Amino acid sequence: MKYYSTNQVAPHATLEEAVVRGLAPDKGLYMPEIIKQLPKDFFDHIETLSFQEIAYRVADAFFGDDVEPDALRQIVYDTLAFDAPVVKVEDNIYSLELFHGPTLAFKDVGARFMARLLQHFIKKEAGGQTVNVLVATSGDTGSAVANGFLGVDGIHVYVLYPKGKVSKIQECQFTTLGQNITAIEIDGVFDDCQALVKSAFMDEELNRHIKLTSANSINVARFLPQAFYYFYAYAQLKKLGRQHE
Repeated sequence: MKYYSTNQVAPHATLEEAVVRGLAPDKGLYMPEIIKQLPKDFFDHIETLSFQEIAYRVADAFFGDDVEPDALRQIVYDTLAFDAPVVKVEDNIYSLELFHGPTLAFKDVGARFMARLLQHFIKKEAGGQTVNVLVATSGDTGSAVANGFLGVDGIHVYVLYPKGKVSKIQECQFTTLGQNITAIEIDGVFDDCQALVKSAFMDEELNRHIKLTSANSINVARFLPQAFYYFYAYAQLKKLGRQHE
């Protein structure tokens, strides 16, 4: 499958190119040309499936043409090592809890999925160049990305965060890990961090010497997997409805 830029100027890319580049050369977001339609049978029996199996079926619609079934299943199951339960608040009102991941942020799913998908592509390239992941954060993203990529071979993460403007807990979550995670404190605000990341991607000379990608929500491997939540929420509500029939 090919991935197009939302700005419609950059040439189409493979999934690997889209994930590694993060942002298209014309500064657009990469999106799949075609998303497979999920069969009616999937929705008819969705309440009988686990979070992991639901997510695998959805991931296959997004990425199945570019990742082998066994590899994609492993990526999804490794990503979802925690639950996202629907909890009743009051009659006819339910809350989808997205804080059960390792950093207590909803971004854990996207960050962990991207880390594993990127590692899958790197492993396929014998003697591949180290991929440098740049991420600007005001808290949640840096924590989720640092934890998701921690210890992943062939990838080094640089987290740029604004000095004095991140909670102590979140700051500790990405400044104390070491290994392949480097935290860089910026004397400014989040927008300054984001500007530095974007300028790095636009620097042609820098990109000729090192391989850069972004783990912010501009990356197709970050934002598409977050759709897993909504299918799982529907499955849980459908199951609850069946129980009350």
